[in-house]
Amino acid sequence: MAILGFLMIGTFLYLVMSKRVSVLIAFALVPIIFALIGGFGLEIGKMMLDGIAKVTPTGIMIGFSILYFGLMIDKGLFDPMITRLIRFAKGDPLKIVMATAIITLVVALDGDGSATFMITVTALLPIYKRLGMSSLTLAGVVALGAGVMNIIPWGGPLARAMVSLGAESSELFNPIIPAMLAGAVWVVFVSYIFGKKERKRIGIISNKGDSLESGEIAATLEMSSSLPKLYWFNLILTISLIVALIMEIIPVPVLFIVAFAMALLVNFPDVKKQQEQIASHAQSMVMVCTTIFAAGIFTGILSGTKMIDAMAVSMVSAIPDWLGGHLPILVAVVSMPLSLIFSPDAFYYGLLPVLSEAGAAFGVDPIEIGRAALLGNGTTGFPLSPLNPSVFVLIGLCKVDLGDLQKKIFFWAFGSTIVMTIVALLTGAIPL
Repeated sequence: MAILGFLMIGTFLYLVMSKRVSVLIAFALVPIIFALIGGFGLEIGKMMLDGIAKVTPTGIMIGFSILYFGLMIDKGLFDPMITRLIRFAKGDPLKIVMATAIITLVVALDGDGSATFMITVTALLPIYKRLGMSSLTLAGVVALGAGVMNIIPWGGPLARAMVSLGAESSELFNPIIPAMLAGAVWVVFVSYIFGKKERKRIGIISNKGDSLESGEIAATLEMSSSLPKLYWFNLILTISLIVALIMEIIPVPVLFIVAFAMALLVNFPDVKKQQEQIASHAQSMVMVCTTIFAAGIFTGILSGTKMIDAMAVSMVSAIPDWLGGHLPILVAVVSMPLSLIFSPDAFYYGLLPVLSEAGAAFGVDPIEIGRAALLGNGTTGFPLSPLNPSVFVLIGLCKVDLGDLQKKIFFWAFGSTIVMTIVALLTGAIPL
């Protein structure tokens, strides 16, 4: 069974990474074929249904979070903050780069990497160009900020980890909140270093700073000359949503359904407008949710056939006893470079279950392995991996080379992982 399991995951990884088939097809068909080879026959149906049932809450949460934050972006919730930071920065490259970091950290709350890149780069690139600042600096700071915020519960990595480990978002996310905040501070610190270099290179350009009100810059600044309609309602609703999510007042999937329904009703009283708003983000929702439900088949068969247990036993035999208890630290550190080899789906659905089961054999809670993986692969690996499609949105908008981006921020991104891992150790999110 261990051999069969490794062959199944290897086949899945090969098909996904070589782009022979889509992730959804690989999730749905590969496990069925290997379960039949293992002689499980009619038992497969129940295994698949059990797997789908386990991922359903996650699918609901992600789907409605896409609709909710899509609505908030469309209604300009983040525009006033972006504009005020740009006005405050004026012609000082240091302030502009630090403002870039803060804007990215806030906008990334939408949980969609591509949307974060589009919003921040579109708003800030004209300022960088006007002042003669480096587009690579813009891309680097945005990548670092989006990476740290990528582990929020409605983001892709944590959703995949929830599906893979059968865990609740609060189990994985709440203990690493201090680590994520430390990562955010680190990003602002790095932006200060980058900004100092930009200021040294081009100086404080006061005359150009005064002209930021004209030309193409005006389009950016006019976003919030006045607060968007229903701004305060949307802000209070979003803050309440995040607080309720962290406090676990009601189940997260229900929370997002209710919050989206309230936001949709108040912002779009007309039924036709409500349907148009849902349709505008339906493609993103369908793409993500169908993949999550298909992943339920994969994890259901992997667990139901006991392949995962057999694979863990074989891995445990290869791990030295002295290292087994420290597996979370090892996973946190190596998962960042592993993101350059494994796609997010391949890492969380293929590798993480095996690592978590191996850790369990040494007395390590699988949830702690999941948190460790998020600190490396989920955060700093996300904006550097060529296997993550949204990265190409970033480099395309900034017109920079992926190799140049990796060279500029790899060290700093790895620093984010180290800082977050240290804080996670100090707070007990992962064991020493």
